[in-house]
Amino acid sequence: MTGGRGDGGALLTPAPGESPIVVLVRPQMAANIGTAARAMANGGLFHLRIVAPRDGWPQPNAYAAASGADAIIDAAQVFPDIASAVADCHRVFGTCPRPRHVIIPMRDARAAAEDLREINGRGLRVAVLFGPERAGLEADDLAHCDTLVRYPLNPQHTSLNLAQAVMILAYEWWMQAETTPPRDFQMNETRPATKGELENFLTRLIDELDASGFLHNAPKRPGMVRNLRHWFERGEVTAQELRTMHGVVTELSKGRMRRGRFQDNDPPPWQESETP
Repeated sequence: MTGGRGDGGALLTPAPGESPIVVLVRPQMAANIGTAARAMANGGLFHLRIVAPRDGWPQPNAYAAASGADAIIDAAQVFPDIASAVADCHRVFGTCPRPRHVIIPMRDARAAAEDLREINGRGLRVAVLFGPERAGLEADDLAHCDTLVRYPLNPQHTSLNLAQAVMILAYEWWMQAETTPPRDFQMNETRPATKGELENFLTRLIDELDASGFLHNAPKRPGMVRNLRHWFERGEVTAQELRTMHGVVTELSKGRMRRGRFQDNDPPPWQESETP
C-alpha cells in the first residue's frame, strides 16, 4: 500500500465537470481528515474543504492516514466558517445522524447520490457537509443545508466515525456510474461449456459407469442417471472443468481395465475394507 507524504501518493485527478465537494466541519484530528480523504479517493471524489479544523492546517499526520490520497489533501481548501466554504455552491447537503426540528427534504445515502449525480449533471455545484467527530453537525450548521442525508443503520448502534460516514456516501456516488455487473461468474481464461459439450461428457461418463458396473441395478439406473445429469446441469460448467472431468474418466477407465470389472457379488472398490 502507498502512503505518507514522501512518495507523493496515487495519481489522483478531479473528474471533468462538477462533482460533489466534501466539507469537513470543525474536524478534530488530522488523522480523521486523512482517512476521510482516503475514503473520497475510493469513491472517486476529489474536492475537499475543511472548516475551522481544531488543530489548524496543514497537518503532516493527515498524509500518513490518507494512504496515498495525497493529491486530495494537497488540494484541500480551508475556510473559517460554513458560509464561506459553500458560498460558490448551488446546493448544500448535510449529513444528520439524529432527527432535527426542521422541515426539510431528507435522503438516505443512495437517494442522495442519485440527487448529486443529477445536480452535478446540470453543471451545478453541490457540497456535502460532515460534522465534527464528537456529535456531528449542530442546528446552526444544518441551517446552511437545503437537504439532509441520513444513513439507515442498526438502531441499537448507529455510531460512525468521520471516514466511515464519508465512505458510505462516496461508495453510493461511485455506484451510480459503476458498470460492473452486480452478479458475475469468474471464468478466468475459460468459457461456459455448451450443452453439446456437456452432453458429450455425460454420454461418455454414463458409458464408463455402465462398463464398470456402477449402474448395474436396472431399476435404479434411470434415477441415478438423472441425478448425475441434474448435478452437471445445475450451473454453468466451464470448458476447463469438462476437460478436467474427461481426464478423470480416462484415468478411471484405465484403472478399471487394469483391474478388471468387479463381480456382482464382490463389494465395489470404494467399499472394500482395509487389510489389517
